[in-house]
Amino acid sequence: MPERLFIRLPEDPSCAPETTVPANTLTAFAVPARLRSAVAHVMAYEERFAQGDETVERVLPDGASRLLIVLQRGAATVHVAGARADAVLLAMGGHVHGLSVTLNLGALPALFGLPAKELAGLTVPWEDIVPRAHRHLAEQLAASDDDAARVRHLLASLQALQRPSDPSRHLVEHAARRLSDTGGGLSVRELAAELHIGERRVQQLFAANIGLTPGVWRRLQRLHGTLRLLRTARTARTAASPRWAEMALDAGYYDQSHLINEFRSLCGLTPQQLLQRAVSDSSNTGNGRFT
Repeated sequence: MPERLFIRLPEDPSCAPETTVPANTLTAFAVPARLRSAVAHVMAYEERFAQGDETVERVLPDGASRLLIVLQRGAATVHVAGARADAVLLAMGGHVHGLSVTLNLGALPALFGLPAKELAGLTVPWEDIVPRAHRHLAEQLAASDDDAARVRHLLASLQALQRPSDPSRHLVEHAARRLSDTGGGLSVRELAAELHIGERRVQQLFAANIGLTPGVWRRLQRLHGTLRLLRTARTARTAASPRWAEMALDAGYYDQSHLINEFRSLCGLTPQQLLQRAVSDSSNTGNGRFT
């Protein structure tokens, strides 16, 4: 079965340039100011496959929690997906339609009153974790005329669920940003010292607000830093293979083997396989290319 890539880093619009999903199947929606503390990104997707055609979509991890809405045969299902650090493989075929809402760090406890660690790696029905008054969301979405109306209903529900954030959320946001800014180059011990708290407290903050350990979050940031390095390497234009040993050191890995093993663990692909798929599919989508 054919396979394609979906990648999105925080600074990307609907998707990353390496993505080989057709760009015209994705629509981004603006997040109102009142919800920007909880919601990072809202996207609708819709695609029709020819009868008998199927593909697998490999979604690379970004460490975020999400709301996932599937629209099918006049009905809607709403799920909340916790953070994870491995690639997700989605079988695609027929008429695929839905919404995806990427949540900010700390949004799960702020919206649902749950520590993020309780949902890590899980996908649970919306109805199982919201008050009774908000359990009719799926019916509202199914009855809406278009995706813009569905997004309005969804964001209104999230706004109604918002509660005051824990003061520690700002601390974990800063901690996560430091690990991202350094491309995972800052150790957890160094991070704790910089924040003037213990390593155990750092672990607790990440568990409550992100759902991943700081060590796993650090690995994801190093992966993302490597993807950014690949974008600037211009390998797609020159058709030359990157100097992986040098890139591994630049990205903060011990050596090339460490780089390859981390890509396999987090993406299910080696960096060379990822690069080849993104470049080889670029002519089909107009989107899958490294810039």
